Formats: sequence, C-alpha cells, structure tokens
Amino acid sequence: MVFSWPTWGEWLATLPPDVRDSAVSLAERFKELGAQDPEGWARSEISENIPQLARFMVLRALWREAISPWMDASALCDLAAAQRLIDAGADPHDVLLVARAGAYEAVVAAVCVLDECGDPDARKGDPGWHLVETDAECNPTGREIGGLHESLGETDPSGNEDADLWE
Repeated sequence: MVFSWPTWGEWLATLPPDVRDSAVSLAERFKELGAQDPEGWARSEISENIPQLARFMVLRALWREAISPWMDASALCDLAAAQRLIDAGADPHDVLLVARAGAYEAVVAAVCVLDECGDPDARKGDPGWHLVETDAECNPTGREIGGLHESLGETDPSGNEDADLWE
C-alpha cells in the first residue's frame, strides 16, 4: 500500500480559513528565514503542534554563530595553531574544513545533550533540563522544543545538508 501526502494546496484547502491563513503566514516566515522546505515545516507545526519555527530558529542560530563562521578564511587569523598549519604548507581550505567539522560535531553533541533532557549518569533526584518555546515576551507557550538533532542537517544554510563538511 502506497500512501501519498496531499500537496500543499490540497492540504490548505482542508483547513478552516483562520488556520489556512496561519499556515500560509508561517510558510512565508520559514521561507524568509531560508528554510529549504518552508511548507513542510509549516505543515508539521500546524498539523502536529510541534514548535517547528522555534526549532528552526534555534538550529539556524547555531549554524550562524558556531558553524558557518568557519567558511571564511579570516576566521583562522586569530588561531595560532591554524596559522602554524598553513605556514607548514596545509591548504587553508582544509584547515577551515577541519575547524568547521569540529564546530559541527560540537553543535551535534550540544543538541543531543539538550534533547536528552537530563544527564543519563545523574543520580535519582538530580535536576534535568528542558528547552521550551516562548512567545515574543519570553512567556512559555507550553510547547517543548525537542528533536533538534533530527533537523540540524536540513537547516544548513548552504542547502547542502552538511554534506560539504566531509569532502
């Protein structure tokens, strides 16, 4: 048995007007933010009540702040070890790639720790953690932000889904 999802337009046609408007607006916001599949993210948020916009924005910020800076050779200027490698004959592109892959792996580890909601080696009664969506005034909406590790690759702003890190 083959199941096919309705197209974006077919799905929108099944929604009440106010929900349809919210879905279209949400898809437009995802597109503005650079999502590769804005309709898919919006459909998931509306139909599954997953805070996908918050998830996307967290992951987008991690790419922007921790991983993407390692695409620019100027990032190596302040790293003495990188400069020594280049002076010894290493290709600056390769040095950048190693730094970027290291940053990516660190972000993967961080989002996995966040997704676990607690230390697996913790004692009974030790605190855990929880990432939650908030509104524009930082009031919790009650929706949990989880599964970040599942979407890190697809939020790569280059559109390569992190494949260029391993060339």
